[in-house]
Amino acid sequence: MAFELRQQLKLQQKLMMTQQLQQAIRLLQLSRLELVETVHQELLENPYLEEKLPERVEEAPTSEDIREGDRKDAVYEEESSRNADWEDYLGDFASAPKDYQQREIQEEEENTSPVQRYAEKTTLEGHLLWQLHLSNLTDEEVAIGEIIIGNLSSSGYLTESIEGIAEMAGTDRETALAVLKRIQNFDPVGVAARDAKECLLAQIYDRGLDKDPVLVGIVSEYLEDFEAKRFKPMMRRFKLDEEDLKEYLLMIQSLDPMPGASFGSSEPNYISPDVYVRKMGDDCVIVLNDDNLHHLTLSENFEKGMQGTPEEKNFCAEKKRAANWLIRSLEQRNRTLYKVMESIVQHQREFFESGPTALKPLILREIAEDIGMHESTVSRITSNKYVATPHGLFELKYFFNSGVSRSDGSQLASESVKNMIKKLISEEDKSCPLPDENIAEILYKKLGVKISRRTVAKYRSVMDIPTSSKRKKSIL
Repeated sequence: MAFELRQQLKLQQKLMMTQQLQQAIRLLQLSRLELVETVHQELLENPYLEEKLPERVEEAPTSEDIREGDRKDAVYEEESSRNADWEDYLGDFASAPKDYQQREIQEEEENTSPVQRYAEKTTLEGHLLWQLHLSNLTDEEVAIGEIIIGNLSSSGYLTESIEGIAEMAGTDRETALAVLKRIQNFDPVGVAARDAKECLLAQIYDRGLDKDPVLVGIVSEYLEDFEAKRFKPMMRRFKLDEEDLKEYLLMIQSLDPMPGASFGSSEPNYISPDVYVRKMGDDCVIVLNDDNLHHLTLSENFEKGMQGTPEEKNFCAEKKRAANWLIRSLEQRNRTLYKVMESIVQHQREFFESGPTALKPLILREIAEDIGMHESTVSRITSNKYVATPHGLFELKYFFNSGVSRSDGSQLASESVKNMIKKLISEEDKSCPLPDENIAEILYKKLGVKISRRTVAKYRSVMDIPTSSKRKKSIL
């Protein structure tokens, strides 16, 4: 069998992800704060982009000014026609007049506190190392202390065994343990403990409360019973009545079981709403938030860049195309965001009227079919986007959730069920908390939702609400 090289022509159509298309998709996914930063960076890098200044009243234009404006508009339209076809945009992307929009934005700014100025936060590791190097420990003990501090969790507990610390430091167990005890007396007291018992005992000794054997005994022997609110064993063991036990419990509750938690390593996330939805009579007004967002336009002097060497002309032409595409991508992003928010308001009208308890089941496909776009586009535009409503600030993803069947055959959003569970627990008698079975019965009576105890437990766990036994406040 002979092998040979042969040329063959083949015609086919393929969808290519151009750089401009990738940029447009990326802009859809950006949050508002990320978008502001991206636009600001593009203004610095692209000489053909400039910020559009607010319109102002000027003198009546002359015939020469009109001819000059027509010429520039023709150049701009010629450049725009070279890109992909775009649909007509939705005006100012708002369902209210401009004066009302400005009034709404001003009211939001007045009711919102300014962005906090903050310096770099002190970390737990840095705070402890600062104390370690100011102590009177030897160089060998400081080296051991650095290893201990380097093996602490975010809550302040030691994640390595004392034998492992001694092996890493090349010393004996007793020396490593002595340094550990010193660090446990640093601020915050109880840090570097190996368990909750050791952490609380360190704080008890630091406060001079160790002279009370009952307090030390409760923490040493009955800490698990205390956490589970099983009080009768410790009452029998130490011969305490309810009033005496309450005093000890208040003392224990004043201690900090996670001394390192106050030194958060993560920076705060600031949320700026992308859309405002406000009630205006019987209508819901949708206003896109363009505060601090630059309004871009092509530079009026971009024709001058076409002079020069071929390399300079190619560079200028590429930057001009990039600037024009960015402007249109931003317009398309606003248009898509507005259409998606408008569809959400139509589907979730009862939510904007009554609040979270009236939320309906909704999936991405319903919005995509309503606005004539693909599900992936709806998914991207709702990621990391927030809307300010009369009932609070919500992520757009919040409005998409599964449904729970009701007794009349209709469906209720799972978020509405979660909100009802949260409300029932917040209003319950703390001396007799509602078990999951009773919550399920109340949901059936009030909402007609028939769910099992395990489903209630799952929803409660998602909301970080403890069980009824751990919610109980009184002493049995």
